[in-house]
Amino acid sequence: MAKQLEFSKDDYVVYPTHGVGRIKGIEEEEISGATLKLFVIEFSQDKMILRVPVGKAKNTGMRALSSPKKMKSALDTLKGRARVKRTMWSRRAQEYEAKINSGDPVSIAEVVRDLHRNAGQPDQSYSERQIYEAAKDRLAREVAAVEDIDEFAANDKLDKLLAA
Repeated sequence: MAKQLEFSKDDYVVYPTHGVGRIKGIEEEEISGATLKLFVIEFSQDKMILRVPVGKAKNTGMRALSSPKKMKSALDTLKGRARVKRTMWSRRAQEYEAKINSGDPVSIAEVVRDLHRNAGQPDQSYSERQIYEAAKDRLAREVAAVEDIDEFAANDKLDKLLAA
């Protein structure tokens, strides 16, 4: 049997497709005659509760918050030069979505870096803006949780790094 992840109540976790959430508890629920142990994860920013079977948590990609070292690597990524492929937007958009949903902070930082626009640069399309905002929000939430600051301070920090 796969090793179960060790999380407890009030731990912050990252669920790849939803970002940072907090474990509100571990419940047992009977489903189709089988008793399942579930992590109850609250994503307050989305006003959502997710129940993940303890035994399946690892397979879903659920993980602990990034280490400060990993987060530094993600933030350093923001300082790099944007690497925008010259492919059709629909193809790039799919790649960006996949990076965001991977839950990996470095991949998410790449999306933020590549879609960031400084003043004086051409405006983004609506879909570019949506993906950029989603990636930046996801990254800011994890920065906030890792560094124990609020989301505004985390967003401010990202803005400063992107402007540098």
